Amino acid sequence: MNTTAIELEVNGRKHSANVPPRKLLSDFVRQDLALPGTHVGCEHGVCGACTILMDGKAVRACLMFAVQADGASLTTVEGLSKAEELHPIQHAFWEEHGLQCGFCTPGMLAAAHELLSENNDPTDEEIREAISGNLCRCTGYEYIIDAIRTAAKKLRVTQASGASQNA
Repeated sequence: MNTTAIELEVNGRKHSANVPPRKLLSDFVRQDLALPGTHVGCEHGVCGACTILMDGKAVRACLMFAVQADGASLTTVEGLSKAEELHPIQHAFWEEHGLQCGFCTPGMLAAAHELLSENNDPTDEEIREAISGNLCRCTGYEYIIDAIRTAAKKLRVTQASGASQNA
């Protein structure tokens, strides 16, 4: 079988692999890297369950080939937290009941992370727009919006305390 060599960073760790040119990034992450948090739902880019961060931007891993990620830095849901401590966005989802079955959660977290990296004080409308490509069949989205709003507040507090410590 024909393969292509790729090198990329996933959750802060460098990886090299030989992959078939048409292997989906979602399959590479789940199967080859054993990171099952990247969920595969519709396999058409509609549901958002496979959303991960590539160089800080949310992408649908089911719509990309692994070879397209060559040289990129990927962050999956497993890479959001440090050690045993939840990322503030993950903690806010837990705190505000922004998840139920959990299937959409990794994609929602990636979308929220991208939004809050660019805008640390989004309006509810901006939050709705940011997660509009991610489907959730359990929560009705209100708890997810609450969670992202809470995460934004937590991140602003963290950034403010970090800035005052550096002053």
